[in-house]
Amino acid sequence: MTIPINNKDPLHGLTLETIVTSLVEHYGWERLGQQINIRCFTSDPSVKSSLKFLRKTPWARKKVESLYLATQQSVWKK
Repeated sequence: MTIPINNKDPLHGLTLETIVTSLVEHYGWERLGQQINIRCFTSDPSVKSSLKFLRKTPWARKKVESLYLATQQSVWKK
């Protein structure tokens, strides 16, 4: 996926579900839980439970979005 260069928000057009799914595909639940230690990633994880938690918890959502951007930047460099 490419992100338009002239857009100031690199997450523009991406849903939280897309971000979480992409991180799970890249890291898997176990490594994702190690990267961001929150229960929705470490204890019986699912996309549905993660979305429910992240939508109500701004600090956790920010961590997930930051990890997604860092992951995408490292993928783009390759």
